[in-house]
Amino acid sequence: MAAILHFFTSYAILIYLLLVIGVMFACRSLVRAWRERSESLYGLERETAQRHTSQAVAALSLIVSLAIAELVLTVFLAPNLPALSLLVTTTMNPLITPTNTIPPELLATLGVLTPVSTPTAQTIGCIPGQIMITSPKPGDVIKGQVILVGTANIPNFGWFKYEFSPLGTDVWSTILAYHEVKQDGELGHWDTSEVSPGDYDLRLVVIDNQGNGLPPCVVPVRVAAP
Repeated sequence: MAAILHFFTSYAILIYLLLVIGVMFACRSLVRAWRERSESLYGLERETAQRHTSQAVAALSLIVSLAIAELVLTVFLAPNLPALSLLVTTTMNPLITPTNTIPPELLATLGVLTPVSTPTAQTIGCIPGQIMITSPKPGDVIKGQVILVGTANIPNFGWFKYEFSPLGTDVWSTILAYHEVKQDGELGHWDTSEVSPGDYDLRLVVIDNQGNGLPPCVVPVRVAAP
């Protein structure tokens, strides 16, 4: 369900364009059928014209219904979709023979391996005072119910949502969405017990009142076992 909604929201502009083109063709067919009906002199011709008119009306009604459905999905349903639990599992390959390796700590002790400092986790795309997650902080280890604190306050504010994705992937799941401006306050909560322990990216997406999304604020975190 989430994947379907993600498709319809991501390609909303293209879908609306196709629906507009469909409306134009349906209206043209309706005008032709109406003209054909008004110019018909015999019963068979009028019957054919009536059938063409009914087909054009049905096509137009279908396209309008699809447009309404798309509007409901993108404006009302998608922003309030709770996140689905995402379970990350590891696939074992039976054809690979495991090999024993020397721990890096032992290699460093023997002088074979020079210790390399681990890069510090950092936020990406955050704008102080407009789009910002201040808690949890980059690299934090979290578990259970987590309160998110930050800012979602841009010119022409529309709404915001926050999502998560396994680190290194681009598969985002929406947690919650709100239509309130937040200024260094509580954005909402995240029940991390619904996902497998591991490294994740947590992002805040803010949309203006025209439906345009700004670059999201992304914070890397680690989910620990409850």
